[in-house]
Amino acid sequence: MTFKLSRLAAALASLAFIGASLAEPADEERDADRVKAEIKAQIGETDADTGPAFTFNGHSFANQKAFIDSGARCSTRHVTDFEQRLHDLEHMSWRSVQAAEGRSIASRASGSVNVPVWFHIIKNTSGQGDSTSSQISAQIQILNDAHATIGSPFFFTLAGVDRTTNNTWYAMTPGTNAERQAKTALHKGGAGTLNLYTANPGQGLLGWATFPQDYTRSPTQDGVVVLFSSMPGGSAAPYNLGDTATHEVGHWVGLYHTFQGGCTKQNDQVTDTPAERSSAFGCPVGRNTCTGSRYPGNDPITNFMDYTDDACMNTFTGGQVARMDALTLQYRPTP
Repeated sequence: MTFKLSRLAAALASLAFIGASLAEPADEERDADRVKAEIKAQIGETDADTGPAFTFNGHSFANQKAFIDSGARCSTRHVTDFEQRLHDLEHMSWRSVQAAEGRSIASRASGSVNVPVWFHIIKNTSGQGDSTSSQISAQIQILNDAHATIGSPFFFTLAGVDRTTNNTWYAMTPGTNAERQAKTALHKGGAGTLNLYTANPGQGLLGWATFPQDYTRSPTQDGVVVLFSSMPGGSAAPYNLGDTATHEVGHWVGLYHTFQGGCTKQNDQVTDTPAERSSAFGCPVGRNTCTGSRYPGNDPITNFMDYTDDACMNTFTGGQVARMDALTLQYRPTP
């Protein structure tokens, strides 16, 4: 019975993803209104902003809210409620199978899981987009500090660095031929290897990632892409302290945004992150968008999985650690 449930859950999850993929127009041909609707579904109705004009990576916005509303802050694909529930069913079934077969599903010890990291530095023919060895080392340290503070099982080590000059790949965006070609050519390792691509994505994008459950469907496309100038010491203020990578790697190990699902008990599938109606930006002290006894606590604006500035982010929670540990154990098992 458990085996049948597991197979059913996996089949349903696959159908959900296939259905979503078939509904997507190819590459850059996506309808602009549909893209706006998808962004609004993901980030919610953001706060009003009367602040000054916001310029980021050569793109000008009326204010920081307009930048957030553009979808450029994080371009990781939105997981619908339907797909989310199917993956939850699949995970519960997997846990049942593991237990029935006597395999451990216990949380792993702090700092016990090595994640090898391959940096793929993509430059243009003018030499723009390069990152120094010290920046790469600093980025690894930023990731390790974020995870060690909360007792995460993951520690990150540099597996290697390659540098590629390609104008088209340098400006890649999610789901395009440029992204597919770059990743197919450069990807290293298996499900437990983090492939981190730095480039200067088109449309002013800051970064995106794949989820653990995406790996089996498309192994070579697995990984994280970030704007090269978001690395520590880069020029992409206020997102230049290295936490764009922390945020996107959070997706890579299975975390949703803290505002996923808005003011609902299910929201981001983590019980110790307070519910949040929409993405935050800047560093809004005391923000509380989900009120009442059902939703205690202020919004988790310091959480790495919100949209606040790098200087505002400093937190994963114990519940997030448990989720990322469980999902990587399922989808990114170590040898």
